[in-house]
Amino acid sequence: MITRREAAQRLDIPTEMATRHGLPPKLTEAQLREIEENPPAWLVQSRANRTGKKAVWVELECSVCGFTEQARPKKWWPTFTHLACEHHLPSELPPPHPGAVRAEYPGVGSRFIGIVDVPWEP
Repeated sequence: MITRREAAQRLDIPTEMATRHGLPPKLTEAQLREIEENPPAWLVQSRANRTGKKAVWVELECSVCGFTEQARPKKWWPTFTHLACEHHLPSELPPPHPGAVRAEYPGVGSRFIGIVDVPWEP
């Protein structure tokens, strides 16, 4: 069985849209395949309206241990140099490039800290 969230990820739609249009909390592979092969009108319209500027789902991956999760990107997320699980020490990450300073953004996904290395300007 597939959860509604997993189905939304595979259909590349927000979970809220899946709920609004009646996708059940659990689906079989056959049910999801039917939706993918014969998309309902609301899914066709959603895909037609997509501008492609912002991803619906992104895969987050820890630069230290490789843990991954799918998440909905937030407007405030910059382009991260690295992502690390909250329990990793800063020393476990690759060092910043020479002449760069490092900024941390906690609260990325369910357990990550986003790391951005930017050139230092005096």
